[in-house]
Amino acid sequence: MAASARTITIKRTEADDPDFRYLVAQLSFELRDLYGDKKVLVDNYIDISHLETVVIGCVNDMPVACGCFQKANYKIAEIKRVFVKPAERKTGIGSAIMDELETWAKEDGFAELITETADKLNESIVFLKNRGYHSIPNFGPYIGTDTSVCFKKQL
Repeated sequence: MAASARTITIKRTEADDPDFRYLVAQLSFELRDLYGDKKVLVDNYIDISHLETVVIGCVNDMPVACGCFQKANYKIAEIKRVFVKPAERKTGIGSAIMDELETWAKEDGFAELITETADKLNESIVFLKNRGYHSIPNFGPYIGTDTSVCFKKQL
């Protein structure tokens, strides 16, 4: 039996996209499993509902990955809510999401990217380091949050 073909598509969209809302909810469930309500409470302070810089990744037209960014200041954008469904991890779609976010941020004139991930998400930490991100002190709402690890990358 031949392996079924996989068609990967990446689309730019906005935060009100139902696929994005669905994937962000999946991310919240995963974080709740790891941290209970502690991490979810921190994330509730971070509003992304207004963002027009959202990326969705689909495999065979099914939404499986997402991410977005927002302006931190005139030269820095913050990458947020990067998520890949567990069954699709290590298939390249996470890299495709990050490639699109980095390209879009650069097109919008940003010179640097910052991001945060959870300290228990070891695969995420390795992924970011492999993409050229380096550890920085926690910033903004993550200052004093022991479950957060922050990173930065020059574009």
